[in-house]
Amino acid sequence: MEAVRRWRADWRYPTTLLCMYGFFSTVKPLEPFLIPYLTGPDKNLTTEQVNNQIFPVWTYSYLCMLVPVFLLTDWLRYKPVVVFQCVTLFITSAMILWTKSVAAMQAMQFFYGVVTASEVAYFSYIYSVVDLKRYRKATSYSRSVQLLGYTVGSVLGQLLVSFNLMSYNNIMVFTLVLTAIALLASCLLPMPQQSMFFHRRHTTGQTEGTKRQQVSGTGDATEHTSGSKVSLEDMRDEKIDNISETEEGAVKGLDEKRTKSEDFEELVGTGSCSQVLLQLWRDFRQCYSSRQLLYWSVWWAMATCGYNQTANYVQVLWEHVEPSQNFTIYNGGVEAVSNLLGAATSYGIGFTEVRWEQWGELALGGFSGLGAAALFLMTFIGNIWVCYTGYVIFKCLYMLLITIAMYQIAADLSMERYALVFGANNFGALALQTIITSVVVDSGGLGLGIIPQFTIYASYFSVIAVVFSLRGLFTIWRAQKQQRVHPSSKNDPQDCKEHIF
Repeated sequence: MEAVRRWRADWRYPTTLLCMYGFFSTVKPLEPFLIPYLTGPDKNLTTEQVNNQIFPVWTYSYLCMLVPVFLLTDWLRYKPVVVFQCVTLFITSAMILWTKSVAAMQAMQFFYGVVTASEVAYFSYIYSVVDLKRYRKATSYSRSVQLLGYTVGSVLGQLLVSFNLMSYNNIMVFTLVLTAIALLASCLLPMPQQSMFFHRRHTTGQTEGTKRQQVSGTGDATEHTSGSKVSLEDMRDEKIDNISETEEGAVKGLDEKRTKSEDFEELVGTGSCSQVLLQLWRDFRQCYSSRQLLYWSVWWAMATCGYNQTANYVQVLWEHVEPSQNFTIYNGGVEAVSNLLGAATSYGIGFTEVRWEQWGELALGGFSGLGAAALFLMTFIGNIWVCYTGYVIFKCLYMLLITIAMYQIAADLSMERYALVFGANNFGALALQTIITSVVVDSGGLGLGIIPQFTIYASYFSVIAVVFSLRGLFTIWRAQKQQRVHPSSKNDPQDCKEHIF
């Protein structure tokens, strides 16, 4: 029993369970073949119904649920939302299997929007149960296991379909079994005692250390915040001091103080939402006061919007180019290859020695242009292999650039602020995606066919390429000018940074 208790107290226990959850919840063998399944004899839906009436619901649902789920995730301390995500994922898979009407499939897309909005709980949970020194390893494990799950699911689906080992319905039953395993793993996760915003654990020793860091000006880089702003921890310290003064003599001893601190922490978690929102707003304003961070975030939002639209509707394009009835489709293999190559390019970027603060914006523009060219080829060359190749290139380029953007944005931010910027950028991407979906895709708007849709997506990335290429050229010109005026600042990366005041 002692060995079991030690194992449960170790950081590997929650990390292992979270990785199990991440793996089994992302193994979806039917996902690369969802369009052939919905438009085939099993569901008998038309491509227009799937494209213009069913798929747009996911975008609207995701946008509506993102902010409430983000706040509830932190307030409920992650685990309940992780379990809820798996339950809604199970409901989504069951509806795909047992329902057929357009209305039912629209409801299924709504639940899937809730699933994707709840991903913030998966990516945030680990930071509340492991020490700061374990963040890098835990993050690497939890993110890589998701990629492994997607890849295994794509390969498995391709094998099952190509060799006719299972029907589409049986594959969905198999997916429900995998989701049930993920649900069991999520229920076994230990409940965190703290969260990033609403339930931040604070001890007397940490308070004194924080004060010493503020006096000496040598705080941990991961807790880098503005010295002129009052943090939630500072306000909490003041309230604890006030409580101690009014109840002087009633609370004595280290154990009693700890008990009182925990009681007060629970009070903060349930009664200070306005303070948390105010602090989030202040952090939001300070984060985006940096012009460099603002430009990278704008690209993040715009490119993620275009990528999501492309990934959501690319199967419709493949079906249009080569109907599955006359062709042995390789959608699963293509998804697996694109995932692996995307991971390889993202991993390889960590070994490049490039001053991204100077050359990054030009890279964003140039590689976005290559992505636009790949989309144009997919759209106008009526060959399935060109479509497959173009999609792999496009996805690899996006994974490469989003990795650079994440690194550049996270370099000078604390974990709390990175979560805030991550959420804000994704919300911006969803807002743009909702506009494009409602105007271009939805049957209530233009309701365009798949070829005009991808023509717009390719043109959209062309605009991104032009804007950021021009901005990148201006950044390089300005940096070279500063080097001529101030030769001693040649290697100072801060010369390329601007701030909005």
